[in-house]
Amino acid sequence: MEDPSVEKIAISGPALASMIQRFSTSRGAVDGLIFGHVSLIAPTLSDDDSSSSSSSTLIATVTSFFCSSSSLSFYTPSGRVDPLLLRRLAQPQPPSSHLLGWFSGRRRTHLRPSLREFAVSNSLISNPNLTFPIQNSPAPPIAADLKPCLFFLFASPISDQTIHTHEYRAYQFRSSTHSFDPKSIDIVNIGPAFRGHYGAFSPNSQLPALPCELRVSPMNVDKGEESLGHLKKGLKAQSELDMCAEGLEVNSLSRLMGSEAVNYTSGVEELYEKMLVKIESLTRQVENSSAKIREQEDHNRKLRHKAARTAGL
Repeated sequence: MEDPSVEKIAISGPALASMIQRFSTSRGAVDGLIFGHVSLIAPTLSDDDSSSSSSSTLIATVTSFFCSSSSLSFYTPSGRVDPLLLRRLAQPQPPSSHLLGWFSGRRRTHLRPSLREFAVSNSLISNPNLTFPIQNSPAPPIAADLKPCLFFLFASPISDQTIHTHEYRAYQFRSSTHSFDPKSIDIVNIGPAFRGHYGAFSPNSQLPALPCELRVSPMNVDKGEESLGHLKKGLKAQSELDMCAEGLEVNSLSRLMGSEAVNYTSGVEELYEKMLVKIESLTRQVENSSAKIREQEDHNRKLRHKAARTAGL
């Protein structure tokens, strides 16, 4: 069966801007993986509109990505994908998110795929363990499964320019023709005109459903086992909440419900403030770990240079 054609690729504006920022601030060429899902959009038929399409449309939605600090992060210089490295970089992901493909960022080059990028894309779609289903696919489906066939290419201008610009283009690698098929990118921004688009996006870190009370009822004071079970549930709920918001107690969520909901503004602001504190804490951890990785890379580079000089003597 011929591989189905993706009509267009949807990505949120912040996600695309983040990918460009990671590329622009890197020391050299970078690459990475893109995740999301592919949905089948049913045709809209109308008796008054003779130009309406009668065929379904495949829309690829990019929800997240992984960017390495250099190139050759999951493949060899010849373009062969390393399954072990790919599995390590691609996990863990939410159940609704699949590996859609990969991207490459190159400086001062033309905006067209290279032979190595052709080999990497061909190696990705040749792996039978990387297939994933199409959402909203009818029975029988138009295709049994899809493969990670998408490819994003970022490039900076060859010559110096007054305005700092970056170019990008999206492709679908077709296994039937072994060629890159250019695809349009639908950038989804915030606003009333784009509100319907966000139905295809799902959060990767959903705030779990939590109880609003940790206090033990006076009716259950003498029931030791029931009180202990209630306390364990409360501690588990507090642990889940700590993963999303730092320093916020579960019982404070009761201010967002019931008679106190009239003055819910302060509770919401406190929730967002604690969530920002958690994000900042995670950001500092990532920055520290990245600094340690750079130090280790510099140390390894010096050791390789020293070994090469020793071998040359």
